[in-house]
This record gives sequence, structure tokens and C-alpha cells, in this order.
Amino acid sequence: MREIVFDTETTGFNYSGGDRIVELGCVELVNHTPTGKVWQTYLDPEREVPEDSFRVHGLSTQFLAGKPKFSEIADEFLGFIGDAKIVAHNAKFDFDFVNFELERAGRAALEWERIVDTLSLSRVKNPQFGSHSLDALCKRYEINNSHRDLHGALLDARLTAEVYIELLGGKEVDFFISSDEGPKEDLVAAVEKKNRPYRPSRAYRVSDIEMVAHSEFIKSLGEHAIWAKL
Repeated sequence: MREIVFDTETTGFNYSGGDRIVELGCVELVNHTPTGKVWQTYLDPEREVPEDSFRVHGLSTQFLAGKPKFSEIADEFLGFIGDAKIVAHNAKFDFDFVNFELERAGRAALEWERIVDTLSLSRVKNPQFGSHSLDALCKRYEINNSHRDLHGALLDARLTAEVYIELLGGKEVDFFISSDEGPKEDLVAAVEKKNRPYRPSRAYRVSDIEMVAHSEFIKSLGEHAIWAKL
């Protein structure tokens, strides 16, 4: 099973208000294991980078000038992700930005059904956690992010990949993999189950006739039966 973990850096939070992607980073997983294949690019946002955003990722207007525009790398990006599942942390943010850029470049939007959100996975698996931010999860799972002075799309995609593997069981995840179809009991499915209607468990009363029949059955096993010693 092939998955692509990806992240973006942008000029701000509002793609519909003119903000653009300035960096895309992707990490390939096969059967929840990094293959070493990555894809990354800086992008010319065709606008100024606000100071607040520069302080987050360190990518200046001057640095990005002359870098490719999204329309120029759209096909290369789509070729790398192929038909794989797409994993991201707080995925809707990155998903909306990428789809905005794809549609602007005249390409088909990605389907939400392909997205796996590690933020949602963590909330389902660990509702007791006070924070589900990427930094908080790195600390929780003892993933070294000391080099993360600034955000970076490829760096954050690598960290998200490590968090994702831990959320699925870490090194134990291999025990659940049965085929290329993925884990038998996939945590991803838990997110879909979360909104199913709650049905309380029902108590089943054992009748007097069933109790008598059970007692007779135990007696028939003889004095050496383990039940007779309890």
C-alpha cells in the first residue's frame, strides 16, 4: 500500500483572499514504511510574502522570486502522488490550498476521500491528550524535532510521517499488515466509525433451565476436570 505524506508552506491562511503556496514537500511510504523517496519544491507565489509568514517559514519574497510557479510543477506533483492515499496533519488546510492551486492551474481537484488526517487520528486514538499539534505529538512519541526552528514543508512532512507510523502502532504496525490492502484493523477506519450511532450493550440473563443444564454438563466431565477445582 502506497501513501504520500505531504505538507505545505503558504503566504498566509486565506487562499480565497489571495494567499498562495510557497513550498510543497512529499514523503513516500509503502506499507507504512518510508522508502526514502521524497519530492519537494519552492514556489513563486506571485505576490509579497508577509512578515508574519516569513517569521514562520523563513521564505522571503526575494528568495522565492524566480522559483517555478505552481502551474509549472502541477503535473510533476500529480505524477509523484499518483493514486496513493494522501496523509497530512490538519489536512484540510493543506488540502484546500492544493486544490485551489490545482483548479487555478486547470487541473482536477483531489478527492477528500483520499485524505488521511493525522490530527483526526490522534484525537480518536488519544482523546486524553491536551494538544494534538505536530510539535506536541513529536514530544509525546519522542520524535526528535529539535531542528525545527522554522517550519518547512519537507521537514514537516517527514515529522508527520513519523507521527503517523506511531499512531498506527509504531514498530508493531507490521503485525497488523496482511496484504497490500493495508492493516486488518486500521486506525483510519476508527475516524469513520466515530460518527456512527451509539448502541448501548445489552445484558443477557441466563435462565434457570440453562443454569441446571450447565451444572449437569460440568458434573459429566468428572472430578479431574479443571472446572471442578474452581
